[in-house]
Amino acid sequence: MKPDESALTEQRQRQSPSTSGEEAESLGVHPRYENASAVSARSLSPFADKCCNRVEIQPNARPLPSRRGSGGAGQAVRHTLGVYSQRPRASKPIALQFAVILLVLADITLAAGALTRFEESSFHMGTTARIVVYASSSDAAAAATQSAFARIRELDNILSDYQAESEVNRLCRQSGGPAVKVSSDLFRVLSVAQNLAVRSQGAFDMTAGPVIRLWRRARRQRALPEACRLATAHDLTGFRRLTLDAKRQTAQLAKPGMLLDLGGIAKGYAAEEALQALKRAGIESALVALGGDIAVSKPPPGKKGWTVEIAALNLPDAPKPSPLLLHNGAVSTSGDAEQFVEIGGVRYSHIIDPRTGKALTGRRSVTVVAAHGIDSDSLATVASVMDPKEGLKLIDATQNAAALIVIQTGSGIQTWMSKRWKKNLSRNSLGFLPNTQRVEAPR
Repeated sequence: MKPDESALTEQRQRQSPSTSGEEAESLGVHPRYENASAVSARSLSPFADKCCNRVEIQPNARPLPSRRGSGGAGQAVRHTLGVYSQRPRASKPIALQFAVILLVLADITLAAGALTRFEESSFHMGTTARIVVYASSSDAAAAATQSAFARIRELDNILSDYQAESEVNRLCRQSGGPAVKVSSDLFRVLSVAQNLAVRSQGAFDMTAGPVIRLWRRARRQRALPEACRLATAHDLTGFRRLTLDAKRQTAQLAKPGMLLDLGGIAKGYAAEEALQALKRAGIESALVALGGDIAVSKPPPGKKGWTVEIAALNLPDAPKPSPLLLHNGAVSTSGDAEQFVEIGGVRYSHIIDPRTGKALTGRRSVTVVAAHGIDSDSLATVASVMDPKEGLKLIDATQNAAALIVIQTGSGIQTWMSKRWKKNLSRNSLGFLPNTQRVEAPR
């Protein structure tokens, strides 16, 4: 029986994809695999089934312990690691000695080229980072995955607002002052975020840090922020108060006390960059899951892609989305499955509308597929905030992007799909993203 691989990822405020299917491996936005591999996303919990190669990502799941090697059952995250090797059919005895030698050499060559599936996890960026690779040996897999984890750590030290000495926090401490030279990684993330802020008219705004910190405290204390403090914090936001200079690679925050929060874009970028680190290490087929964000490269051996199954809202009668089949792309899910607080009978999400400074209410899940993790992550965030129809217009105008939005309304659960999502669904297979050219930021 051919080895199957799968993983399920649960994500708490952000949902992630999973994979399923004989033709692909999974990655993460509440995806599952069918004869493929599965991985988890954001604060997700990865699960895999030996015989179904599925990946499911549920919003904001608790991190799971790391595993490596061939799979087994019975854990929150179950992975099957198998060897895919193709041997020539047995041939009848041949008198010619050289023919026998050729057959033996061919068999040795095929065996040497066989790839084994390896999986490793480690805690980074506040969640479980999970990596699945196909490699020729355990040593090659270990070296590659460690380089990918090192890249994630490097980006965490740059982009995290939880680390006092991260580069982004050092920049914030100079708000109200002159322009500051920043690293290529931080400048790229700020540039993409600023571009989306303009396109969404402020629905995506990384300067919302002061407001987001108040709502974090509200969830911990289970009490709404005081109106006066919220108004003061909101007065310190506004993407137009951030100035970027591409020529000098500088950033400037106009008002003292401004704070940046890159939570809606950083993990997608980190997953994408970890995938690039694996490629530099010689790994052609891999999946990286960081919470609700998943990035994949070439399909697993013998598959057409990574199958990702999107988790439904945890509500009665919530529709089950069709699985995705992905390669050389990314998928992210944003939602409020676990990161929320109920105050006075109202459910407040961890997702904040930067235009109003208020937390979203109600239940929703947004899944976005894009060519790069930095885009799928940020688009899933902004589409959660915007009116569904306006959000889909933004995504339809983004090359190689597609989205599924599910929201609980007063009249029941409603679903919206982007044009590309509908187009692929009509083919009975949500196959996205042919090989896309990628322009790397300078290092």
